Amino acid sequence: MRHLSRKFSSAQRRAFTLLEILVVLAIIGLLVGLAVTKVGGIFASKQEDIARLFVQASMELPLTSYRINMGDFPSTAEGLQALVTAPQNKADRWQGPYIKAPGGNLPVDPWGEPYIYRYPGTKNKGSYDLFSKGPDKIEGTPDDIGNW
Repeated sequence: MRHLSRKFSSAQRRAFTLLEILVVLAIIGLLVGLAVTKVGGIFASKQEDIARLFVQASMELPLTSYRINMGDFPSTAEGLQALVTAPQNKADRWQGPYIKAPGGNLPVDPWGEPYIYRYPGTKNKGSYDLFSKGPDKIEGTPDDIGNW
């Protein structure tokens, strides 16, 4: 019996204590917390890049194609919906759809808000304005992301 107790005590010495395990878990928790906050910041800046890419590049070709076929950009009243369905008074010249919109739903910005389209533009005279209200979801603030 004496021999068994010696093996048990040597195994006990080699194992981690509860305190050591808790310290390691606390350190892992801190590292995960730091990583999550950094990843959130990375995704936030990417959302702005996505909105900028959409308003400055992705919609340029569909709107230009519409203009070539129809003679002008869609009006503010027609909006981007004119790229998905033919306007009532212009159906004979319309050769769309010019963008893919599953279920007829227009794309929304990364914050879930619809993009704002105006023609004629107020910032781009003689052309159109297309913009996102940005992360604050309020139009006319410095965080708006537009094609100007």
